[in-house]
Parts: sequence; structure tokens; C-alpha cells
Amino acid sequence: MPLLRTTRSLRTTALAGLLLAGTALVPMASAAATPLYRDPRASVADRVTDLMARMTLDDKAGQMTEGERGAATPAQAAAARLGSVLSGGGSTPSPNTPQAWADMIDAYQRAATSTGLGIPIVYGSDTVHGHNNAAGATIFPHNIGLGAANDPQLVEQIGAITARESAATGVKWGFAPCLCVARDDRWGRTYESYGEVPANAVANSVIIEGLQGSSLADTTSIMATAKHFIGDGGTTGGVDQGNTQITIDELRKIHLPPFQAAIAHGAGSVMISYNSWNGVKDHGNKFLITDLLKTELGFSGYVVSDWNGIDQIDGRSGFTAAEVSQAVNAGIDMVMVPNDYLKFVSTLKAEVLNGHVPMSRIDDANRRILTKKFELGLFEHPYTDRSLQNDFGSAAHHAVARQAVRESQVLLKNEGVLPLAKQDNRIFVAGKNANDLGNQAGGWTLTWQGQSGTRVIPGTTILDGIKAGAGKGTVVTYDRAGSGIDSGYKVAVAVVGETPYAEGQGDRPGGLGLDAEDVALIGKLKASGVPLVVVTVSGRPLDIAAQLPSAKGLVAAWLPGSEGAGVADVLYGDYNPTGKLSFTWPASSSQEPVNTGDGKQGLFPYGFGLSYPR
Repeated sequence: MPLLRTTRSLRTTALAGLLLAGTALVPMASAAATPLYRDPRASVADRVTDLMARMTLDDKAGQMTEGERGAATPAQAAAARLGSVLSGGGSTPSPNTPQAWADMIDAYQRAATSTGLGIPIVYGSDTVHGHNNAAGATIFPHNIGLGAANDPQLVEQIGAITARESAATGVKWGFAPCLCVARDDRWGRTYESYGEVPANAVANSVIIEGLQGSSLADTTSIMATAKHFIGDGGTTGGVDQGNTQITIDELRKIHLPPFQAAIAHGAGSVMISYNSWNGVKDHGNKFLITDLLKTELGFSGYVVSDWNGIDQIDGRSGFTAAEVSQAVNAGIDMVMVPNDYLKFVSTLKAEVLNGHVPMSRIDDANRRILTKKFELGLFEHPYTDRSLQNDFGSAAHHAVARQAVRESQVLLKNEGVLPLAKQDNRIFVAGKNANDLGNQAGGWTLTWQGQSGTRVIPGTTILDGIKAGAGKGTVVTYDRAGSGIDSGYKVAVAVVGETPYAEGQGDRPGGLGLDAEDVALIGKLKASGVPLVVVTVSGRPLDIAAQLPSAKGLVAAWLPGSEGAGVADVLYGDYNPTGKLSFTWPASSSQEPVNTGDGKQGLFPYGFGLSYPR
């Protein structure tokens, strides 16, 4: 009996130690057999339970961590048991080809699946308007244009193409769609918003169905991320990562409905927003993440932080143990710590062992993460389906993008100058955005902030489209600065607006007016006496009231992406414009914020858009 008591005592002590490490005992009878979690015939829930019973705290903390490829080699990621690796904006293999992407991601999977439990990673990348980090991918219009198009079925198709091209490179987790409701056009992420009212984002949240397909396990599907939860479009002054100072009722009315729709569409993940809500950072707000998102809305996927998002909770650089415990206890399941992933893992483990983070929270996060990995089929098929590369960036995909461009154009003014005659015409084209694919694609294109450049991506510029669409007897002349125009031309087309930017650098607190180059160009073309059409390429409505009288025609082209020919299709009348403003166009920068229903009179109202006479 004493020996039996001693044995039981040792077993009890050993069990307690294993439970403290987040591990349950696996029955001896099953240890030699194929583990249940390896059986694809078993239910996902049972597989997750079996796998979690075999995991240590090291394993579980690792699953909750996402590192960046530039800071974690495949071997380092596997050693840290990372649950995910990502490519930040512009972080790509060299060469930047589908094959190299697949080779890189498969190397991470080989390393991950060679560990004791063999848990695959899920590789994430931004899919803001197509697989935008990958060279040669189809680049669609940014969301502001898709909101103006008001064609959710087309947006779902765009999601499916984006998923197919992403999966062709091994990326199975896309950081999209952005479902923000932008309420101040000075915000640098306005172009990532479908519109200024929640209905725009709600309608276009169907892109999740396109991204995720009929089943996450399909080789052509990727997991979507509804972002950024919550209120990022409502910050005071349109300041990126600023403070959204609104009541809970307004938060529910304006910013919550798109996420309700995303959950209804089955979004696999939700990304937390950098902004604060009434002075409290979203990344540490348990009410928003656990009470509102997970409990009230019933979100069953997993919640991921934004890039170094937990660092900002206390307002100082870097993250502390207190920030780690606050973020995880608030309900964040996976933490994006691009460089300091080892510090995060060790800190999280320490916070569990000292009782600041309950093991139940760790287990909940792991259950959510592993459920999606099983649903994605990563345990059975961790490697890239390279057959999908056959139509990567194909003509058929570009045709869909061109249709999206056509539908997104908004005709704002037309005093008989549009559509352009295709035959026997003399057209003078000018402006910095007429012949620049980088400018018309905008931010989040190959790099985070984007880049100017005539041929930075495959596609057609607006000038290309105008030239290609010209018929018999038509001459098209181009000069960026408008030099050489004379009264012999029948029409001038000035393609003006913004150059690429993303959040932070894109904030415009000083106003939304055209730059000096654009203002001078419009003045020069107006002085020639040639009827003028102005096309704005921009990520938001611009302050153009002073220039409007100079133009007989005005078209908002937004950020059309790779298919500038779609803009020309509308200018020539091959496609009758159908786009409608999903943002109130301000009468002046001083009006901001201006939104439908607020009593302010914009230059053009929400929902405005002309068509050609039939």
C-alpha cells in the first residue's frame, strides 16, 4: 500500500506538471497508433481536441504567434512553433514569381510539419485589391471604386480570382476585406472603404464568399480576414490610428453592421484595428473583442492583431508583459509580432505560469486557430497546388478587372463633351496620371505605400486605352505638362489626382486640393480654348470646386488598378457609365467630415452619377 500511494502521488505530481504546461495525458493504447488528429475522417472538433491534448505550453504559445518572413527563416519559425508566418507589404521572395513564392512557403511547411506534432503554419499576406504583393498578379480597383460600381456579384468574382492567384503561390490566408466605413476623406485609408455608409460595406462583404469559396478546404480557397475591428474609419479628424470618439449607439449603427455581415458570410478571421474607441486602444478592449465580437455576434473564428498592434496599448514603443496579458485576455487569439516573436512567446508563457493569463484563454485561442487550419485542409495538403499557376494573372482575370474598372467610373459633369468621338478626332492627353500604372494602382501594390512608374505592373494605362480605342482618322497626342496643345485639337483630357500612398503617409489634414502641377495643367489646357475633360485618379473625393468651371466633363476614375483601358471604355462610350458616388464629394476641404444625412451640401451628393444620353 505505501508503494501504491507513492506511485499515485508521483502520477498526480506528474499530471499537475503536464496540465500546468497545457498538456493532457494521451492514453498509452493510442500512443503507438495513428493519432486521431491525423485522421481526416474524424470530425474537426475531435481532431482539435486530440491534438490539443498532446500540445505543451510551448506549442500553444507558438500557435498564437505570427512572425514575418524577413525575421523568421523556416527553421526558426519551426523551432518557435509559430502558428503563422506572413509577408508584410513589399516583403517577397526573390525573384518575385509564383514559383518562388510557392518554393518559399513550401519550405516553411516542410519545416513546420517536420516537428514533433507536425502542425502546419498558415501563411498570410495582404490581398487588398488582388494578391497585391506578388508581381504579375491581377490588380483590381481599390474598394472605393468597387463601392461606386455597386455590383456585389462582380466583387464576389474578384474575391474568387484573388483567392485562386493567392493559393497558387501558397498563401492561404488573405488580410482582406477591409470593411471600414470611412467618415472623413482626409483619412489615408479612405480608398480601402467601400463607402461612407455601412450599407456599402455590408453589400460588398460578399467578397468573403469569393475568397473562401464553398469550402475552405478547396485548393482554390483562402481564408478571409474582416478588418479592422472596429471604428477605424471614424477617428476624429480622419487621423490614422487615431481616436474614434462616438457613442456605443453610433458604433453599433455605423461601424458594426459590416462585421455582422462578415460573420454571416463565414469569415474565418477578424483583424483588430489600431484605433482607440473613446481613448481605449481596441487591441486591449475586452468589451469590443470578447463581449461584442465573440459573444454577442457569435464570431467563432480567430482574432488576429494588426502589425505590432499590441505595442500601442500603453502608448509607448515595444510591448510589455502587461500589454501581452491585456491583449490576450481581451480576446486576441493570434498576435502579429513580425520581429519580436521569440520575446512574445516567452512573455506569454510567463504570463500564463504566473497566473495573469488563464490556461482556458490559451486553450480557447488554440481551438479557434487549429479549427481553421483543419478546415483549410492544411494537415492533409500543406503544400502549394502549383497547377493553379497556369492562369495566374491570365487574360481572363484581367478581363474581370477591366469590367470592374468600367463599372466603377462615375461621370460627374458632362456638357456635351463625352463620350469622345472614336473616329476623325484629335485628342490631346495630358497629366501625371495618364500614363502611369503605379499611380493608377495606388498604395498596397507590390510595396506597402505603392510606387509611381509607367510599367510597375502588367496592364494598360489610361493613355494606352485611349490610344487603343481610337478609330479611323483619330490622332492621340500626349504630353504630361500639356505642352504643344493648340486650337487644332477637338478635346483635351487631363488625367490628374493623387500619387500612391497607404495609411499614415496618406493622411491629408491640410486639405484635399489638387497639387500645383495639376492646377497649372488645367489652367494651361483651359487657356488653349480646347474643350476639357478632367479625369481624377484618386483614393478619395478631391477638392476641385475651383477647377470645375474650367472643365466641360469630369470623371472620377478612383484607383482603377491594372486596367486603365476600362477608363477609356467609358470615355469613348463603349460602356455607358453606371457608377454612383459612395462618398459625398465635398464642396471644399473645410467641409470635412461631410457625409450623407449630416445636413451639409456637398459639391456632388452621395449616390450621384450621370450616364450618357441614349
